Amino acid sequence: MRASLPKRELLEAFSEFLTVDLCRNKRTVEEKVYYAKKFLGWLKANHKSLNDVSHENVRAYLKGIDKKPTYINTLKSLKVFFRDFLKRPQVIESFRFPKQVFKPKIIPSKEDLCRFYTAIDSVKEKALFLLYASSGLRRMEVLDAKKSDVDLEKRIIKPNAHSGETKKAWISFFNMETTKVLKQYLESRRDDNPKLFPMANAQKHNLWLKAKKKTGLNITPQRLREWFCSEMVSEGVSDSYVDAFCGRIPRSILAKHYLDYSPEKLKQIYDKANLRVLA
Repeated sequence: MRASLPKRELLEAFSEFLTVDLCRNKRTVEEKVYYAKKFLGWLKANHKSLNDVSHENVRAYLKGIDKKPTYINTLKSLKVFFRDFLKRPQVIESFRFPKQVFKPKIIPSKEDLCRFYTAIDSVKEKALFLLYASSGLRRMEVLDAKKSDVDLEKRIIKPNAHSGETKKAWISFFNMETTKVLKQYLESRRDDNPKLFPMANAQKHNLWLKAKKKTGLNITPQRLREWFCSEMVSEGVSDSYVDAFCGRIPRSILAKHYLDYSPEKLKQIYDKANLRVLA
């Protein structure tokens, strides 16, 4: 039985199961294994065996988690761990996810973006800011991008951050504002790192920290992605094409099978929107 494996072997087997059987991407695999490892550590600390674990044990563990996002991520991981990997659904099937209360998005204004951009010191972080705002890409799609993923002349970026099935990434574009600053940044580089924006993990988790303190605005890659979607819709771009720029799977039969998603068509639609971040 898998549950009888030593902890290290068990987690390695779980990682392989997520990667091969469920086709999850690397980041998702790492997250699921992390939460499973924490639960196994709790079992050991409480002198309990995985072979004998019950839904009461899981309940006791979940009761100790007071942050909703952590609770949700933990439960997601444990459901996959017990239900799919260990084939013991009875341990986890009674638990439900807390209801998500809808909160209307408050999109930052263009004036907010301009003020925030002015407060950013380095050309690297300015280029990063504009690329997020004008492409609509996810946080790690940009941070994982390589210089070879960008075509400055055609203003195309091809993210390659996803190997799983839960997220997609096709191509997106960036505007002339971004092109100008991105060229300045790349010309200032004196290294051979293939990454477009090489940076340490601490930097990744503290993007634009000085600008946030200066302006009092909490602008993040996710908020810029939301701004991009809102702005493109305001410029008359259909939801289906906004989804394509953002790497979302088409939702309707029409969008999935009958719309033209060729790079030429997408660029035509992008350019027609004439997106401006700072002007």
